[in-house]
Amino acid sequence: MAKSRILNVQQSEIKVIVKNNDDFISLTDMTSTFKEGSGLIGKWVTNKNTLEYLGVWEKINNPSFNYPEFGVIGQEAGTNRFIMSVGQWVERTKAIGVIVKAGRYGGTYAHKDIAFHFAIWLSPEFQIYLINEFQRLKNSENDSLKLEWNLQRTLSKVNYKIHTDAIKDNLIPEKITKQQASFVYANEADLINVALFGVTAKIWRDNNPEQKGNIRDYATLEQLVVLSNMESINALLIEQGFSQGERLIQLNKVAITQMKSLLGNSGMKKLK
Repeated sequence: MAKSRILNVQQSEIKVIVKNNDDFISLTDMTSTFKEGSGLIGKWVTNKNTLEYLGVWEKINNPSFNYPEFGVIGQEAGTNRFIMSVGQWVERTKAIGVIVKAGRYGGTYAHKDIAFHFAIWLSPEFQIYLINEFQRLKNSENDSLKLEWNLQRTLSKVNYKIHTDAIKDNLIPEKITKQQASFVYANEADLINVALFGVTAKIWRDNNPEQKGNIRDYATLEQLVVLSNMESINALLIEQGFSQGERLIQLNKVAITQMKSLLGNSGMKKLK
């Protein structure tokens, strides 16, 4: 789980965390400036209309949702003896849209859809400010991601020049035709494609006739980082005299190791 980000809404600092690649907003922080404080969360989750909304959200998003238990809760809701907390809701229905956390970022959190529903229950005005601030945060993060992606594309292009220079100096015999040279370059590009993506450029195009561009245009941020590294490593291996077969094995090992590292890296997850 990534480090929290902060939304500033009507003098409240509201934490946003990421769980399963989704944004969860602190309901506890949202109540900080209201007179009844976090006690409002209990009143909200006990409300029959709230439970109906939570049930619909879980049905759409949660294949493990406990429908029979939700039916029981629906029958109990609205009676004088009915009591419900967020923790009970999660335990009884296996809900995933709300969570209760302990520790540094403790409190009750809800998926952004549910948090916006809670916000309008608190105050329509508060909800409008919350949504505007959340959108500002996402726009800022998207701008940062685009910048990082463009930097990686630029780095990849620079390394590609190093890569092709190494091919020219070490693999392409003198006095060959441009067609022959192009064939060698294509082979080396596909060497990296196979090591990283598992297919050649032609196979990818044959399998994706509806897509424009080439396989590298659809690479993820992690793949672009590894791609730029692999081009530099391949250039070094070429200069050291390794054969294509030997380099393919080495580059594939690099791709596996680096992708595993990046996919588990919190910094990369934050960029997303």
